[in-house]
Amino acid sequence: MSCLDYFYFLLSRKDYSASELRKKGQEKGFGNEEILEAIAQIQDRGYQSDTRLVANSIASAAGKYGKSAIKRKCLQKGITSDLFEQVWEEEIAENLDSEAAKLAELKAKVMRKYKIDAWSKVDPKTKGKVLNYLQYRGFNAFELWRQWQTEEDEE
Repeated sequence: MSCLDYFYFLLSRKDYSASELRKKGQEKGFGNEEILEAIAQIQDRGYQSDTRLVANSIASAAGKYGKSAIKRKCLQKGITSDLFEQVWEEEIAENLDSEAAKLAELKAKVMRKYKIDAWSKVDPKTKGKVLNYLQYRGFNAFELWRQWQTEEDEE
């Protein structure tokens, strides 16, 4: 099995970043030159794209995880920070309305889960749980908390 065939086999199962493909090829024992040529061919044919991989990761995790959690997953896959930021800005510009809707869904979910009626009347123990819940999912917890409190005050 050639390096190119091996990469086709891998990409038929799921998306991989170029960095992950390089590691997989080295683990399989292929030469560095052969790996780079195979990756270039696959990218030319449109079978592998780091930009597409980042966009798919952002789309699948939107509403469930925050920017930092998604970025961490992409960095683990060998995606550069600059590429992630570029794709993040493009995705946010395209999906500004849906992002607000997903944050509203998250707010409703948190209010249901922790039985919160008013953000100003939350006891410290519950506040800590909510902040941990948000931080664990990669959101800026304090920023969201302040945003939700000011929304409540305006109403």
